[in-house]
Amino acid sequence: MTADESAPASGVDSASAYARDPDADPFDRGVAEALDDDDPLAAYRDQFSIPDDELYFDGNSLGLQSTAAVESLDRVTEEWRELAIRGWEDGDPDWFHFAEHLADRVAPLVGAAPSEVTVANSTTTNVHTLIGTFLDTLPGTPGGPEPSAEAPAVLVDDLDFPTDHYAIRAQFRQRGIDPDEKLRTVASRDGRTIHPADVEAALDAHDDVGIVFLPSVLYRSGQLFDLERITAAAHEHDALAGFDLAHSVGVVPHDLAAHDVDFAVWCSYKYLNAGPGAVAGLYVADRHHGTTPALAGWWGNDKETQFEMRQTFDPADGAGAWQIGTIPMLSAAPVEGAAETIGEAGIDRVRAKSVALTDYLIALVDALPAEFTVGTPRDPTERGGHVAIEHPEGYRLSEALRDRGVVVDFRPPNVVRVCPSPLYTRFVDVLAVAEELRDLAASGAYETYDPRDGGVT
Repeated sequence: MTADESAPASGVDSASAYARDPDADPFDRGVAEALDDDDPLAAYRDQFSIPDDELYFDGNSLGLQSTAAVESLDRVTEEWRELAIRGWEDGDPDWFHFAEHLADRVAPLVGAAPSEVTVANSTTTNVHTLIGTFLDTLPGTPGGPEPSAEAPAVLVDDLDFPTDHYAIRAQFRQRGIDPDEKLRTVASRDGRTIHPADVEAALDAHDDVGIVFLPSVLYRSGQLFDLERITAAAHEHDALAGFDLAHSVGVVPHDLAAHDVDFAVWCSYKYLNAGPGAVAGLYVADRHHGTTPALAGWWGNDKETQFEMRQTFDPADGAGAWQIGTIPMLSAAPVEGAAETIGEAGIDRVRAKSVALTDYLIALVDALPAEFTVGTPRDPTERGGHVAIEHPEGYRLSEALRDRGVVVDFRPPNVVRVCPSPLYTRFVDVLAVAEELRDLAASGAYETYDPRDGGVT
């Protein structure tokens, strides 16, 4: 089955499969069972390894293992055993061009041409290299065009995942620019979300912004940004638009090229389900191809001249130029099977089920005691793939859930993140999580847990 055969042109037709009576009691098990019976993606659950006796709702941190991802990894491992170094030329596909092979499969998920995508590095490394690259193209950057001009600023928001700010600050420091002066931050009105009008207002207020770099989905609240609107606003102010897609690739369709986005980065271990430490990805619009990467490395060299071992960098013609070191085949191989699985399911159908799952979860939370609130936008066009359930004792609730076999995570100050990943989560699973929350609230069992003292959540 191909993506074209399985996926509709948009998510609209798929959404009809998940029709639910809004007046029905969401805790009526018949509601969840009916949704599962009509689910066109139900069969994909059998392709994933579901932990025994657990309800897994942490796919926005680490997706589960799929049969296809393991098969890709096993093939490469076998090629390593049988071919050794010959795998670079004789692997099927050959390892030397493996990043390009993966780009063909990942590019449709972000709405780009394969030449605009490469699968390489880590997400943070990709933030470093792309922010550094584009800073160097802007007036006012030392060593760049018009170095005597005012140094450019980068616009971010105060709810970003911290690694983005760390990397941007580091790139400023390496260029002799004070990050405290040039990292412009859009403040949240409510501690949960960023209003797009505030991004536009910040651009109006600061004429030195050269790059807007924002997430597609806020990691804590799950707010989905309007990339097209933000990109248009950035370009109206002569700024570049870049995005961190870590919490949207594989669960939200993107159209980066049509929306005129300049660059983007993402990871592969959340909704793409490619495994812990899986190689990351990046997008660079074709109009920027030929720009010198800030972090040049031999794997970004043109393939035709790479083994001439020249002492000067001859960049690849396309996003592949932003590869740095040798592709890590054992963490790249699972991306192949993982991306093919989403391609077969159809990203629009994945999105339709994701919206239905989170809609259902929100309805269930609304029926819980008043101490439970939803911190995620209710409008599905403004919501990614997870729901932020807020509670004054969120941490202790998350610990109690884990001990009951419900795998979620906690984000300060009070958020239990619940992610119903659409390829392997059922509606009855969502109901079961809500039932556990209801029982914990009624029994007060979570109160026996100690307050948070650090550690991985």
